[in-house]
Amino acid sequence: MFKILDKYIIRKFLGTYIFAIILLLAIVVMFDINEKFDSFVKAPLQSTIVDYFLNFLPYFANQFSPLFTFIAVIFFTSKLAGDSEFIAMFSTGMSFKRLLCPYMFAAAIIAGATYVLSAYVIPPANVKRIEYTNTYVKNKRVDYGANIMLMVAPGEIAYMNRYDNISKTGYRFSLESFDDQKRLVSRLTAQSIKWDTLYSWKVQDYVKRDFVDGREIIEKGSSLDTIIPFEPRDFLISSLDHEKMTTPELNEYIRRQKNRGVANIQSFEVERERRIAMTAAAFILTVIGMTLSVKKVKGGMGLNIGVGLVLSFSYILFMTITQTFAISGLTSAFVAMWIPNLIYAVIAVVLYRRASHG
Repeated sequence: MFKILDKYIIRKFLGTYIFAIILLLAIVVMFDINEKFDSFVKAPLQSTIVDYFLNFLPYFANQFSPLFTFIAVIFFTSKLAGDSEFIAMFSTGMSFKRLLCPYMFAAAIIAGATYVLSAYVIPPANVKRIEYTNTYVKNKRVDYGANIMLMVAPGEIAYMNRYDNISKTGYRFSLESFDDQKRLVSRLTAQSIKWDTLYSWKVQDYVKRDFVDGREIIEKGSSLDTIIPFEPRDFLISSLDHEKMTTPELNEYIRRQKNRGVANIQSFEVERERRIAMTAAAFILTVIGMTLSVKKVKGGMGLNIGVGLVLSFSYILFMTITQTFAISGLTSAFVAMWIPNLIYAVIAVVLYRRASHG
């Protein structure tokens, strides 16, 4: 059962966390408006507010949730230490471990909210935000592809010489089917292929060859509606596509792309691991922040906040560097996203032991 002291610390923690988010978001909005002012001027005001800012602010806050968590812990814990409140707590016989409990409970609330937002809530909102930036700020859509080849199903290989996503049309298309002995059993070629919805495609000026018992059966036509289990997003991959998928969608997309032999899915794997790693970061940085600030120091709150900012920014920088390694293929996404947590977890344990026995 939570006592009055626990509720007090949890309320202080979460209140400071929300205050830090509001304060820093206000600063970020001003910088963002200054940077993108020309784009905002030419865009409709309603779209700027509804499609961009209402989706950008939750996205940014969630991306830097570990930073806000760390700042909140450092700030309100240093304030309590400066007022000698922890001295009174410890004088009653309270252990350091017991004091940490409400901190970890508040961190669990933040970690849970961070994961739910990043896994299910923010990705659908990112669709509108990214569409707005592609339209009015900088277009990062991938609208064209060349020499596209992928396995659309077991034993079926599709190829397109060129694909135009604006017209949803591919050119010089072929689809080859093989049996279990890797023998060619069917080959469909077409001058063009147009995507309709989901897996529905229409081929134009096609020739279909079926190889049955040593015989070749040829079928020709000007137009054919067919179902082929792939769609443009399977081969036209932009740098922001992973931010638009919920975690179940990410898992399914990664599984499907691996089965098809698609290689450039590192950013999707990194995004999946990052969402989980960020939840662990809330606990790790809470322990570090609390152990650094729980005791009164000569430098006061300013020194604690300074040390906290250095550690939190170094954590984010470290995660960014390891993320680059994963995207470039130097390491796996799991290793890249969890190395920072592992190193800072060791730091948290060392600081905890020192603070609890100091």
